[in-house]
Amino acid sequence: MKSAYKCIWAIVNSGFAEEAMEIAKACGARGGTILHARGTMSKEAEKLFNITIQPEKEIVMILAKTEGVDAILKGLYSGVGTSTKAQGIVFAIPVDETMGLS
Repeated sequence: MKSAYKCIWAIVNSGFAEEAMEIAKACGARGGTILHARGTMSKEAEKLFNITIQPEKEIVMILAKTEGVDAILKGLYSGVGTSTKAQGIVFAIPVDETMGLS
């Protein structure tokens, strides 16, 4: 059974959540929730991938109808993905049940 909704997650460096939300809205999202977070990575992993991880993160969480998710994901990755200063990763997970949506 295909889910009617998916939850899109965009994990970006601190200071880029508003930009991510604006991109998502331009791609069809109606709104979202911004959470403050702290990322971790071992020193060995930083050396292996030759990157430095900024520990302060922001998470943009968006509930969207399944048919609109691809456009939002592509827009987010293009605007705040790993090749940008936001260093964002984006993904979506299916939502099995919802309440309170009209």
